[in-house]
Amino acid sequence: MTAISAHPWTLDELSARVALALAVDYDGAPNGRVRDVPDPRTIRYYTTLGLLDRPGELRGRTALYGRRHLLQLVAIKRLQSQGQTLQQVQERLLGLTDRDLERIARLSEESGSPPPPTSPAASSRTARDPAFWKTAPPPAAPEAPPLPQGIPLSDNVLLLLTPARPADEADLQALRAAAAPLLKLLARRRLIHAPHERTDP
Repeated sequence: MTAISAHPWTLDELSARVALALAVDYDGAPNGRVRDVPDPRTIRYYTTLGLLDRPGELRGRTALYGRRHLLQLVAIKRLQSQGQTLQQVQERLLGLTDRDLERIARLSEESGSPPPPTSPAASSRTARDPAFWKTAPPPAAPEAPPLPQGIPLSDNVLLLLTPARPADEADLQALRAAAAPLLKLLARRRLIHAPHERTDP
C-alpha cells in the first residue's frame, strides 16, 4: 500500500495538484486524443490498469492519495506528451522508485507540497479544548479492497486480474508468451486485429 503523507488528498484535490504540476513545461499529448490533465474518472481508470497505485487509505467512502500518486500521474502525462502509448508508459514506470518518478515527472516542490490545513485557527482551538483529549478517536477505516491490475497482452488485449503482488517485467513476458495461442485464436475469429492489421490507438 502506498504511504500517505500527513495531509492526504482526496481524488478531486489530487486532480487539482496534477493540473498545477502540469501548468509548467507541458504541451499535452501530440495526437490530441489524450486528455491533457486527468480528471477523477481517468485517474480511476489508470488505477484499474495498474498504472497508478491504489489509494493509500479510506476515510469512510473517501479514498485518500499521497505524493507518490501525484508523481505517477504527472509522469504518465509527461510520457504521453512524448507520444508514448499507455502500454509503453506502463512498461516504463513498472517498479520505479519515487526518486525515479520525480526525474520523469519533473515535479517542483511547490506543486508536490501538502496543502495547508483548512482552518488553522479551528485546529488550534481543537488542540486547546480539554474535551478533545477525552474523545476516543474514530475507528480506523478498513483497508481498501484490492483493485484489478491491467496486464497488456497485446495492443488490443488487456488481462485484468487482482494480483497478490505487483507484476514485474518477467511476469509480463511470461504472461504474453502463455497468451500467444489465445491471441492467435482471437485474431483468427476476427475478434481482434491481426498484427499486420493493427491501427494506432
